[in-house]
Amino acid sequence: MIEQYVLDLEDVDGTQVSVVGGKGAHLGGLSRIEGVRVPGGFCVTTDAFRRIMAEAPSIDDQLDQLSRLHPDDREAIRRLSAQIRRTIEGIAVPGDLAAAITRALAQLGEQAPYAVRSSATAEDLPTASFAGQQDTYLNVVGPTAILQHISRCWASLFTERAVTYRQRNGIDHRTVHMAVVVQRMVFPHASGILFTADPVTGNRKVATVDAGFGLGEALVSGLVNPDVFKVRDGEVVDKAIAAKRRAVHALPAGGTQEVTIDSQQQEQPALTDAQSVRLAQLGRRIEAHFGRPQDIEWCLVDDGFQIVQSRPITTLFPIPESGDQDNHVYVSVGHGQMMTDPMKPLGFSMWQLTAMVPMHEAGGRLFVDVTRRLASPASRAGLLEAMGKGDPLIRHALETVLDRDGFVPTLPDAGPGGPPAGGPPAPIDTDPAVVTELIERSRASIAALERDIRTKTGPALFDFLLEAFEEHKRVLSDPLSIQAIMAGMEATWWLNDKLQEWLGEKNVADTLTLSAPDNITSEMGLALLDVADVIRPQPEVVAFLQGVDGDDFLDDLAKLAGGTEARDAIEAYLDRYGMRCVGEIDITRPRWRERPSTLVPVILDNVRNFEPGAAERRFEQGRQKAQKKEQDVLSRLRALPDGDRKADEVKGMIGRVRTFIGYREYPKYGIISRYFVYKQALLAEAERLVQADVLPEKEDVFYLTFQELHDVVRSHQVDEELIQQRKEAFRSFHALTPPRVLTSDGEALTGAYRRDDAPAGALIGVPVSAGTIEGRARVILDMADADLEAGDILVTAFTDPSWSPLFVGIAGLVTEVGGLMTHGAVIAREYGLPAVVGVEQATRLIRDGQRIRVHGTDGYVEILS
Repeated sequence: MIEQYVLDLEDVDGTQVSVVGGKGAHLGGLSRIEGVRVPGGFCVTTDAFRRIMAEAPSIDDQLDQLSRLHPDDREAIRRLSAQIRRTIEGIAVPGDLAAAITRALAQLGEQAPYAVRSSATAEDLPTASFAGQQDTYLNVVGPTAILQHISRCWASLFTERAVTYRQRNGIDHRTVHMAVVVQRMVFPHASGILFTADPVTGNRKVATVDAGFGLGEALVSGLVNPDVFKVRDGEVVDKAIAAKRRAVHALPAGGTQEVTIDSQQQEQPALTDAQSVRLAQLGRRIEAHFGRPQDIEWCLVDDGFQIVQSRPITTLFPIPESGDQDNHVYVSVGHGQMMTDPMKPLGFSMWQLTAMVPMHEAGGRLFVDVTRRLASPASRAGLLEAMGKGDPLIRHALETVLDRDGFVPTLPDAGPGGPPAGGPPAPIDTDPAVVTELIERSRASIAALERDIRTKTGPALFDFLLEAFEEHKRVLSDPLSIQAIMAGMEATWWLNDKLQEWLGEKNVADTLTLSAPDNITSEMGLALLDVADVIRPQPEVVAFLQGVDGDDFLDDLAKLAGGTEARDAIEAYLDRYGMRCVGEIDITRPRWRERPSTLVPVILDNVRNFEPGAAERRFEQGRQKAQKKEQDVLSRLRALPDGDRKADEVKGMIGRVRTFIGYREYPKYGIISRYFVYKQALLAEAERLVQADVLPEKEDVFYLTFQELHDVVRSHQVDEELIQQRKEAFRSFHALTPPRVLTSDGEALTGAYRRDDAPAGALIGVPVSAGTIEGRARVILDMADADLEAGDILVTAFTDPSWSPLFVGIAGLVTEVGGLMTHGAVIAREYGLPAVVGVEQATRLIRDGQRIRVHGTDGYVEILS
């Protein structure tokens, strides 16, 4: 293969990232778009970089050392990366390579000023921009200076920040190469950045222009605040003109300098409105060419725009595909299910196939399209009411969209073809036998699934599963089950409303529901205390568990004194709850049965922090507290006018809430039990594909949707490139924050609390479990990292049922996601923990170890130290 060291920019296109790097490929693509002007220049290719790296054999050893460093070992990274840069800059550019560069310069004008810009192969990619990771040099004059600055660009692949960025993103240093773009320098009147989508709201129909005088370095380096123009549908819809006191200008002999702008000019806009609109139109053309929103660097020269860079905006949350041009409003599923992390394709496709309503995927998360329900006044009120009870921020975000003129069309309410008249179904009796029957029905259905799936393999398994999904949905939509869930929730709301009205006391139901029967999730937390009771008296077992590293420890337990009993206790727990895990709605997440070591830190915390018999005592204390509260409430009511009637109504409602509120947790347990059965069958199928050399490893099936996996099993052929793309996309989705509400324009809305009853500086959230508690904040993002002491307050992003074992050892709870009836809230009330959920950015605003005060009755958190 003949090495090619220099390519003219006009000969480059977007397919040549490996040859000219991300920046070079984008500039080549830009130069081919009609009406887009790009300053002329050439690329020094990655062949040249590889040639230079080969000139210094010592670099190989240095790269080995670098790859072994931890991303947080900043001192070692700083030292070693500086050493590599010195090595590269010290290599003389070989004669034939220098000659190729000098020839290209001679064609453009040897003594003209140039910009010398690094262009790495892992740069300006759809999933990682690497913006600002490598170096650019402006106004470089003469072949000697240009060769010197090309060497600096090569070396800048190993700046400390670039090395750390790659280490954190799992990118091998050897797989990234550096090209260099050498371009004719332009001396603009104004320059800046154009985002073809609003980078703050995500709205794809609003372009944002940042503009300043002189070279763009002044804006990029933060030297000045830019003018900001917002352009929509061909007009400036908003603008803010900044006082621009400084600018960066080019020097005649090369290099740049900061200058002070004349005071008359400082307040002048850097662009006219007409220029901003013209620039936005140019941006739309560039966006259409690259097929995604762009972050574009531009220069204004003699009333004409020149484009010096365009890269994808990687921070925007993707929009679900709708297949039409209509306006759509989507609500996040993850915020309701307490799992806002991205899901793998098999995970979200399985949830879609077993969900009761259609769901749309974007950014690895699922969304429900609520446009039609918002459009009809009758269903709109019900939707807003339900959303407000679940998560007030979602309600506020939806109301924000509704306030926009015309975004959601108003449709007439359903007429004769709509829902039948007659209102809701008759309420069910307050009868514990109803719950017993529902639990038995669920168990029988799961037992039948386990029995019938055993003999199914290959395509027959997938046909069976599609039928099983219908049974899954039938169980979920059982009218009696829905009535029982609603009976518990409605009784809770009724009690809270009436007792606040009659007795002036907030959230009384929180105490009245303590230790309610039949709550599978709270039982799960208490049952792990019983496991700790078995292990606590066995010092050998405790010491062994403290050193557990890996998931095959259960077999080794039996070799220790008291180890057989410990193993049996853990195994019995896993038999009942081993299908659970954090993020359990994603079938691909490792279950406790698959990764039992996840439970070890929690068991050890329980051994350390509790006395024997704690589970039974805890449950009994809660039950007595609820009973005492009931007597207190009833006696206070009887002293009121018409008190006997009020007391009788409340007594009936307390019986109702205690009968049904525990069942609220059972359907999710049933879903996840079924999921584990599905998963084991699919993994067995994946294992057969590995044996047949169709797949390299069985977990690769997680990156296929259910239907795609079905096709692979039928055809025994798999698109390995698709799996690789999905893995990279999944990694990139972790960096995105899913919005509570998303519109088809791409606008991400988080909503706001309309409250003025909290002290200044307090963090506002939803009050879900009454009481006030002070303690040490433990910010825990992974249950396996739990290290709790009695009295600690758990602060985390979200809690699904799998977090319940931690709840027995904490004094309070703060989460970023959640509402009144989400699992964390239900279990917090069950255990009597003051809790505030839906606290935006709680895990960033509260530092681990700080003292905080949680106001679970009023819904805010104070940071005390």
